Amino acid sequence: MTDIPHHLLDGPATAPPLILGPSIGTSLAVWEPQLPALARTHRVLRWDLPGHGRSPAGLLPSDGSAAVGDLAALVLRLADAQGWERFAYAGISIGGAVGLYLAAHHPERVESLAVICSSARFGEPAAWRERAALVRAEGTEAMAASRPGTWFSYRFAASPRAVALLEDLRACDRAGYAACCDALASYDLRSALPSITGVPTLVVAGRDDPATPPAHAREIADAVPGASLLEVAGAAHLAGVERPGPVTAALLAHFAAEVDINADSDARTNVSDDAARRAAGFAVRRAVLGDAHVDRAIARTTPFTARFQDFITRYAWGEIWTGDALDRRIRSCITLTALIAHGHGHDAELAMHIRAALTNGLTREEIGEVLLQSAVYCGVPAANSAFATAQRVFDEMDGPDGTSSSVRSS
Repeated sequence: MTDIPHHLLDGPATAPPLILGPSIGTSLAVWEPQLPALARTHRVLRWDLPGHGRSPAGLLPSDGSAAVGDLAALVLRLADAQGWERFAYAGISIGGAVGLYLAAHHPERVESLAVICSSARFGEPAAWRERAALVRAEGTEAMAASRPGTWFSYRFAASPRAVALLEDLRACDRAGYAACCDALASYDLRSALPSITGVPTLVVAGRDDPATPPAHAREIADAVPGASLLEVAGAAHLAGVERPGPVTAALLAHFAAEVDINADSDARTNVSDDAARRAAGFAVRRAVLGDAHVDRAIARTTPFTARFQDFITRYAWGEIWTGDALDRRIRSCITLTALIAHGHGHDAELAMHIRAALTNGLTREEIGEVLLQSAVYCGVPAANSAFATAQRVFDEMDGPDGTSSSVRSS
């Protein structure tokens, strides 16, 4: 079809649909770091902006009247062409603006939304009109020199993925790029954000993003009812490219909650069960270890550790800790005993689970009894080290006067 953007499909044909929108100046390749993980649980559709990648520039008007609503209409055409009445959506920068517009004006179509390094208003319209005029006159090469330091840090600029993205920018049609600038010039969705009430929304910010600083993300998260916010350290505007681990983990957790586990298809059921375990795992993990701990773990995730983090979430937390046969107090007792049995070298893990045991309802006295019981069956040296670790945890939790207001001591 010539009236829809170029797009690619990945993932099981029967899995829940997820549409991924790119940022201005890039192609659908900007989503490659997240694609393998997202395509395990969703039917993923990536699309190119007009004049970008392999999409024709003529999909947007070239007379300066282009609007984000025009891009949203293209996304709806893509969904209609697939027969999708509802879909999850994630977008970067202008792609995120498209997602917000869809959630505000077509909430019946959007199952769930993730907005990455985006904004409800991208600065003064005049700056975007000036950029559009510059690119129409000189081409997108005029923008290339300023992207390192904006899209990603200078230390990342020499990486193969960064170099490829800059080539995508140089290959953009000047008319298509300028029309996207026109769309951003006329875009201001701030007053509509509170109306996004029925679409679960995740907002992701790069802490070092000069184009859409974290304040832009906080404005969205504060205004959209129930929205959650993740700030990714060490990431500029293309946070999912420079720091793919934490962004991928956040997207997996967010979209897993929307997967329908009642589908009839065997293929979809397998995908859905996996996603349901992941969603349940994140819920229990946060309940036991606390949001701050889990957010730090997500932020530290790298491409090397991403699969391990997903495994721990789905299996340890999503299957074992969610079982009904034992309550969380008993599970904490067992976990503490097992860690003590392993002996010295697991102090950090033991400290984490001592805090978790308190969250799960054990008192300090009861934790002491578990440690004493372990001394008999696991050995006095191991229990001695465990007592030292527990005392250190209690000391850290206690206030200056030696008492804790948030944790029971007996």
